Amino acid sequence: MRIVLLGTGAALPDPDRCHTSILITLASGRHLMLDCGHGATRQLMRIDVNPADIGDLFLTHLHHDHVCELPFFVISSWILNRVGALNIFGPDGTAKMAGHLFEGGAFDADIRARGAYPARQANMEAIRPNVTEYAQGLVLEDRELRVTAALMDHIPAEISPCYGFRVEAEGRVVVFSGDTAPCENILRLSRDADLLIHECTFTEAFIEHRRKSQVGTFSHTSPQDLGRLAVEAGVKQVVATHIGHVDSLSPVLKRAAGKHLPVDLMGPHQIDAFVSEIRSVYRGPLQIAHDLMRIDL
Repeated sequence: MRIVLLGTGAALPDPDRCHTSILITLASGRHLMLDCGHGATRQLMRIDVNPADIGDLFLTHLHHDHVCELPFFVISSWILNRVGALNIFGPDGTAKMAGHLFEGGAFDADIRARGAYPARQANMEAIRPNVTEYAQGLVLEDRELRVTAALMDHIPAEISPCYGFRVEAEGRVVVFSGDTAPCENILRLSRDADLLIHECTFTEAFIEHRRKSQVGTFSHTSPQDLGRLAVEAGVKQVVATHIGHVDSLSPVLKRAAGKHLPVDLMGPHQIDAFVSEIRSVYRGPLQIAHDLMRIDL
């Protein structure tokens, strides 16, 4: 099993990180993706994976940094000669969102123009994804793959429920937290996982800043909380991802993020802070995610 972190950033545009998306490739050659944030399509092509070959897409929640690539990904796959429809598994609201994007929706003019040509007419199903809305529990199970979901603690569920995934294949377990504050469900989902890919958006200092400013959600997991989770769940290795721009030196980000983040603390040294705070609790294999990081299980 190969895992590639296509994008490892958070909500703001970041010159050094794409938005959240993870590729999992099985030994059979089957590709699936978790989330579809900005940059995912280009990143797939950078690692020599045709976006048209992705069969299943699982969305943790509908925040833009986890789904905004969706129309580009689907239309690009169509142009790249996808055969059949993409399977999208998403939370409540996914069908409504997708229904506004393609034929009869936001990109209707583009689809009608391209669909006038025989090459595109031959695979119109490629821009008609199959959308399945899931809740807690089993999302998909077949001969190769089992995916289960658990509700996370991120934003109010009545706005958009947020989930984490446990992916079981080839005798291995990969858990992806999505976005969440520490909660019992992520602990249960992560139990004895071979790999835990978990958000670690801000250090505690940054979380406290957002808690006081009330500019954005502070429902994220601090490095120490991630370390405690990894120890209690007995995971074999940890990748901290969804890095909230705290390491950026971008002048644009710093000017724009003044109300969101304590910009005087931003810089590459924050990666050392992540490691130090996680290591104060957890001593096992640890990596801080970067775009196109590859893990083989």
